[in-house]
Amino acid sequence: MVKVLVIGAAGMIGRKLVDRLVKEQNLGGREIGELLLADVVAPSVPSGAPCPVETTACDFSLPGQAEALIAKRPEIIFHLAAIVSGEAEADFEKGYRINLHGTQRLFEAIRLAGDGYCPRVVFTSSIAVFGAPFPDPIPDEFHLTPLTSYGTQKAIGELLLADLTRRGMMNGIGIRLPTVVVRPGKPNAAASGFFSGIIREPLNGQEAQLPVGDDVLHWMASPRASVGFLIHAANMDGEKIGPRRSLTMPGLPVTVGEEIDSLRRIGGEERVKLIRREPDETVQRIVAGWPRQFDAARAKSLGFQADTSFDEIVRIYIEEEGINL
Repeated sequence: MVKVLVIGAAGMIGRKLVDRLVKEQNLGGREIGELLLADVVAPSVPSGAPCPVETTACDFSLPGQAEALIAKRPEIIFHLAAIVSGEAEADFEKGYRINLHGTQRLFEAIRLAGDGYCPRVVFTSSIAVFGAPFPDPIPDEFHLTPLTSYGTQKAIGELLLADLTRRGMMNGIGIRLPTVVVRPGKPNAAASGFFSGIIREPLNGQEAQLPVGDDVLHWMASPRASVGFLIHAANMDGEKIGPRRSLTMPGLPVTVGEEIDSLRRIGGEERVKLIRREPDETVQRIVAGWPRQFDAARAKSLGFQADTSFDEIVRIYIEEEGINL
């Protein structure tokens, strides 16, 4: 049996990951013996869990919290906790405290645990570790050039993960997630939030603000595909990854205009009319520095699988959130 710790379990991806773990009841052919769920607010206990579930509300960036989280020596740790991009850019100190110092405290707690403790750590990084100018598409070997505080914090986390793995202190894998679309729930502070908002809000009969032009191209994946990336990273043979421990996940290059076309095909013209165009120079400036598409050959060769189309991404949202059209 295996113990699994999910840090950031109350977030959208965290909740969907936990639901998948409960449904499948195993990781890599090993039965899940205990689920340890942590976030800044207490995560919900999933219904139908086949094993003991312990939930904790904590700020893992505070002294002593990371040590408490790994006290039971979980063999697999999903590190999903983060302040999103827009908030990290607006609040410099908070972004570095959570995204960098929290990660450092967790990794240091693992390093100092002793007794040969060497867990598989799946770290959610981001395509924000890349910034302009860059080739199109961006190859696997392209250097890290973040142009935001969030991207910088994630890039440092990747370097720490690789170094501790090199020294045998953990078995880490960094997963550079595409922008996750369509995110359920209310809008968040992520600068990329409008990519979900222009689909989510109209499908729920609400107006959505669009701050950029239709020609903006971005790299996207559904929540379902993103959870699949995490689980595959937890299961796979770490030796196959080699010393470059972070991988850019496969995704779909989709323009805002293509998103709107998909909404029109699936939801109809009346829902498209709910999109309100309100240009925002700050968001436009941030988006202009983001990467647009990747050659994710390395991740694909290791078995990571993307969505097949943006229509599929929209239909996944409709199915999982019970939207009636």
